[in-house]
Amino acid sequence: MPAAERVLLRSVTMWLLLQSLLLLASCLRSAAAFPKGCYPSEEEGLKTFRCSNAQLTEVPQDIPNDTNKLYLDSNRIPFLPRDAFRDLPLLLELDLSHNAIASVESGAFRGLAEHLHSLDLSSNRLVSVSKDAFSNLKAKVNLSNNPWLCDCRLQELIRTVDLVAGSSGGIVCDSSIQEEHVGKAFLQVIADTDFCNVYKKTTDIAMLVTMFGWFAMVISYLVYYVRQNQEDARRHLEYLKSLPSKQRRSEESSTISTVV
Repeated sequence: MPAAERVLLRSVTMWLLLQSLLLLASCLRSAAAFPKGCYPSEEEGLKTFRCSNAQLTEVPQDIPNDTNKLYLDSNRIPFLPRDAFRDLPLLLELDLSHNAIASVESGAFRGLAEHLHSLDLSSNRLVSVSKDAFSNLKAKVNLSNNPWLCDCRLQELIRTVDLVAGSSGGIVCDSSIQEEHVGKAFLQVIADTDFCNVYKKTTDIAMLVTMFGWFAMVISYLVYYVRQNQEDARRHLEYLKSLPSKQRRSEESSTISTVV
């Protein structure tokens, strides 16, 4: 082989090796940027980021912003802060099931309203969540297998979200303002009970009781005031009667002028 060809072959080989090393370094840097146990992939043409069983205690910050499917299931995430997913405008599916989520701040899903079509919050520790946390969200939501408190707040939440088909039976009253509802499916309970109406009636009764209490206090004070003045007047009259007639007239004149 001519020397020129050997040099050319060697140069090409070295160039390919260098490119391979650069590519490997780039991949290692990308992998190092992700939390331990998380990795990107592509599934059915959709960019996916998986962090299942990664022992996470918070939502990762370094999720690629072109992610379509995000799996954060089976971790130890305790709550969802405001704007937790604001840098993921293309997100279609979000799996947060089997965590320890007990709190969802209003605005936690801000920025996902237009594209997100699946949100799984099943098997967490949700007891009570404001409907505002899901405002404008069009996704199908799974809220099953949580220790729900069945009250007006949950009733408003269920009316706000679009539940995943077949998941409503898993929304069960773990506690309730009425003991007989514990252990029953929430949709079964609200078929006969309007928690928000009950709450309104309770509030109205409490207001009436408070108003009656204040009214009774005012009446009691007025009665006490009148009786006290009557007693003072009686004592004064008795005092005047006990005085000699001339002094009594003077005192009576003084009393009358004072009153006038």
